[in-house]
Amino acid sequence: MRSVLCYGDSNTHGQMPGKGPLQRYGPDERWPGILRAQLGAGWYVIEEGLSGRTTVHDDPIEGAHKNGRTYLRPCLQSHATLDLVIIMLGTNDLKIRFNKPPSEVAMGIGCLVYDIKELAPGPGGTTPEIMIVAPPPMQDDVKEWKSIFAGAPEKSRLLALEFEVLADSLELHFFDAGSVVSCSEADGFHIDVEAHRLLGTALARAVDAIGWSRST
Repeated sequence: MRSVLCYGDSNTHGQMPGKGPLQRYGPDERWPGILRAQLGAGWYVIEEGLSGRTTVHDDPIEGAHKNGRTYLRPCLQSHATLDLVIIMLGTNDLKIRFNKPPSEVAMGIGCLVYDIKELAPGPGGTTPEIMIVAPPPMQDDVKEWKSIFAGAPEKSRLLALEFEVLADSLELHFFDAGSVVSCSEADGFHIDVEAHRLLGTALARAVDAIGWSRST
């Protein structure tokens, strides 16, 4: 059985658009659950989504535990061995309090990749396959989050290119979530249940394209 770690923020956690972090879609509705169903019995899919998670930043308001780099290392060791790590982060880095351009958000993803390669939690102490997923661009109207995400919608539309350049330079797998789904108009930055279904299905095809058999 192969294993995949899905590491992300509220759009991996399954938070419902326009709702709080405790209001989430069910295990079989979230994209990691869809991925699990599509890949079949030969795969063990590990969900690791946290609302508000950043790539590498302690959040001065929501807490240091929202730093994706801090938690990634013990998470990798806890779930080793891993055949594949899928990372979908970056939206929260665009909050005005971090004041980061898209290029630096991509650099944060690069730090996570470095940690994965250094720990080598793959079979036999190897580096697992790594897939970088660019989150779907935000809607222009992010409702009551407008001040928190000031300037973020425009930046979010540039993440896919920055992430793809990073993935190419580090020889990683890349997928642009915005090519198959859009954020819900309910709040402008979360995906709805249908988008979870579409994303999980598309990612299953991308995982298959890596070249291994589902039955392995």
